[in-house]
Amino acid sequence: QVQLMESGGDSVQTGGSLKLSCVVSGNTYRQWSLAWFRQAPGKEREGVAFIRDGDTNYADFVRGRFTISQGNGEPTSHLQMNSLKPEDTATYYCAFGDSICLTPEGYPYWGQGTQVTVSS
Repeated sequence: QVQLMESGGDSVQTGGSLKLSCVVSGNTYRQWSLAWFRQAPGKEREGVAFIRDGDTNYADFVRGRFTISQGNGEPTSHLQMNSLKPEDTATYYCAFGDSICLTPEGYPYWGQGTQVTVSS
């Protein structure tokens, strides 16, 4: 059974940094992608970044501020978030699958979400 465990959400001030982590257990894919999505209250879930075999892709609104990386061993991803803005406030979700796109439909496995709050 595939399970995702996220960590790292917190409250910070504008301009601050946070690092989110996601560890996957029970992987059955030969090739896989790990992605981060976020959802703010009243808004649709949106893709933030994904990584697959070291290749990365970012949403325009985080490019240059966020960095996604991949760990060793079990599928693991870290999302380093710098220069945070109030509009980055959301619940951040880790997602796992074999998609090559940054759309929610491509990922069958999801974490429980971790809250990121950026105050001005």
